[in-house]
Amino acid sequence: MKPTNKSLCPIYLNNAATSFPKPPGMGEEVASFFEKIPRHPGRSGAGAGDILFLCRTELARLIKAKDPRQIVLCKNATEALNIALHGIGLKKGDMVVTSALEHNSVLRPLYLLEKKEKIKIQIIPCDTQGRVIEEKWTRAIDQLSPRLVILNHASNVTGAVNNPGKLLKDAQKKGCLTLLDASQTLGLLEIDAAETGADMVAFTGHKYLLGPPGTGGLFVKEGIEIEPVFVGGTGIRSDLKEMPPEMPGRLEPGTPGIPLFAGLLHSLNWQKEHPVPLKELETLTTTLEQGLVEMGAQVIKVENHRTPIVSFCLPGWDLEETGYILDKSFNILCRTGLHCAPLIHTYIGTAPEGSIRFSLSRFTGREEVDYTLETIKTLMKANDAG
Repeated sequence: MKPTNKSLCPIYLNNAATSFPKPPGMGEEVASFFEKIPRHPGRSGAGAGDILFLCRTELARLIKAKDPRQIVLCKNATEALNIALHGIGLKKGDMVVTSALEHNSVLRPLYLLEKKEKIKIQIIPCDTQGRVIEEKWTRAIDQLSPRLVILNHASNVTGAVNNPGKLLKDAQKKGCLTLLDASQTLGLLEIDAAETGADMVAFTGHKYLLGPPGTGGLFVKEGIEIEPVFVGGTGIRSDLKEMPPEMPGRLEPGTPGIPLFAGLLHSLNWQKEHPVPLKELETLTTTLEQGLVEMGAQVIKVENHRTPIVSFCLPGWDLEETGYILDKSFNILCRTGLHCAPLIHTYIGTAPEGSIRFSLSRFTGREEVDYTLETIKTLMKANDAG
């Protein structure tokens, strides 16, 4: 029987890439700023109603930062990571330790720095669920004395959550600088920058913070010096030949995307009134995972702490073809391939092609999960009949 999806069309299961839908009213909030006379913060006395300041304040609250000025607003996590990696002052011969589950937003800047003969890179393997192998991480820290360590809080491929409170704090005790990539977790899981041992935290606004694309940020702990990667106008201290020393303007040249950050602020305020229903989301993720396992899909099973991601392959089915059929024939939107995290697939058994990834959000319902499982069952039966 062909699944029917009259009232649920389309089903969006690609929230690890970007969240949908957004909170009610966010689009209108963004659009309204194009009807207003521009008042650039710090340049024309925007004052207490400064959207960027309010947004910084809410982001600082989320990661329990003491001062909103520790939050640098960026276009996305990729920009935040590049600012951190290129601005932290890595020198030739410095060792950087990271993991096999990292996104290309971490790996490619590191490869570029390595190519320029600035640094050495040690990549720590992960287990079959997508978590860093803690013993190997600790051993590398002890033996290599890295200048910087970078940890992905949660894999965007499997959803497995790491333990930064141990891994980063251990590194801090050894004198390492620490950078946490919270792209998949901020807005979903609680993060305390100090408790996790993170000197820097990179994040994006358009995933579980439910904001618009074009928003993100970088938390920089007080006392950590980052040299500007981009330079230009700031509207203040224009007499200086270099960027002003004050944070966060030191790392924020150019005209800010105020309408987009107004949208992010709207979403952050909405989430304060509507906390993530983590138990319900966990139940739905488990239901989806177990259903796929029972029908014979090759599922990357994840135990314990996780985000709402299920990665799998269907025996006899090409990944790209499966994604295309799910979209065009059944109105299920998901993601296939390497998911911009090429190294992890060797360890979870999905190399070289990658996996099919379903990623849920707070807005995903049980009917959508049931329909998705019914659809996969239909595909499996069709393959058996063929």
